[in-house]
Amino acid sequence: MKVTICGGGSLGHICVGVLSSHKDVEVSLLTNRPTQWGSRIVVTDMAGKEYAADIVNISNRAQDVIADADMVVICQPGFLIEGTLQQIKPWLKEGAVVGSLVSSTGFFFQAHKILTERVGLFGFQRTPFIARVEQYGHSARLLGYKNEVAIAVENVADAEQFRQMVERLFITPTVLRSNYYEVSLTNSNPILHTGRLYSMWSNWNGEVYDHNILFYKEWTDEASQLLIDMDAEFMTLLEKLPVAKGAIPSLLEYYESTDAASLTRKISSIAAFQTITSPMQEVEGGWVPDFSSRYFTEDFPFGLKYIKDMAIECGVITPTIDKVLVWGLSKIER
Repeated sequence: MKVTICGGGSLGHICVGVLSSHKDVEVSLLTNRPTQWGSRIVVTDMAGKEYAADIVNISNRAQDVIADADMVVICQPGFLIEGTLQQIKPWLKEGAVVGSLVSSTGFFFQAHKILTERVGLFGFQRTPFIARVEQYGHSARLLGYKNEVAIAVENVADAEQFRQMVERLFITPTVLRSNYYEVSLTNSNPILHTGRLYSMWSNWNGEVYDHNILFYKEWTDEASQLLIDMDAEFMTLLEKLPVAKGAIPSLLEYYESTDAASLTRKISSIAAFQTITSPMQEVEGGWVPDFSSRYFTEDFPFGLKYIKDMAIECGVITPTIDKVLVWGLSKIER
């Protein structure tokens, strides 16, 4: 099987290494930085297990690495997906399947618009790996596997058989969702991140903070209430769509909470989140918000905006989402 990975970021490194380690898979790479890659990649996980293999072809030209691919996997942020789909479209062979490591940043919406109806599609609801580059183009660390990741599949002959193949290739247990809405729409980053950012900085007037705010550990009841309100609007939208009940739980359900105070206690006490800082940059005298961070450039225009667009299409009123989205977009459009 021939697989092409699109994107040379941290997740691209992991996917190249993990997929190349299968003896029946040949992996090529489409990247803007082909000269910085070696012909062999080594990925090491937390337990010291290595996924090491040769990369068949590395190029910044789609025609070099797409034309023979049975599967194309996009490992890129939301703002690059449309351009990548346009780039690979002319070179996709009959029967090729195109997928994305993350669906919540608009993959299916863009693929439906750009690719033909005959092209097979698949997408993960969330990334199956936690990744970090060690030496660019040569080695990376696989810092964590997911216990289970939901995927959606379209235009393939046997969706369940395809799911099993994806599970094997990406060494991650998967569950098949009934349609692309169930992996594309999420109240994780597009609502959790954006709501938290709004609660911190919607009234920011240029003040310099004495430290980088811990994003989760210093969570507030104000942020929790905003999330609850945004999530209620999101849940109303899901009722208008062919989304199975329980496929996307509310934030209160997911975090086993009943109100803003209990949600704050839960989020601020999650052990794995204790040291995660906010998107801020150090300046003279302290710290200020970094509006160029992916928290802003990804989660507002390629997360929350898709939810808003779908709400408009379905006639769902979303006043809380609206104010958060308008504020966030204003920060990145400066």
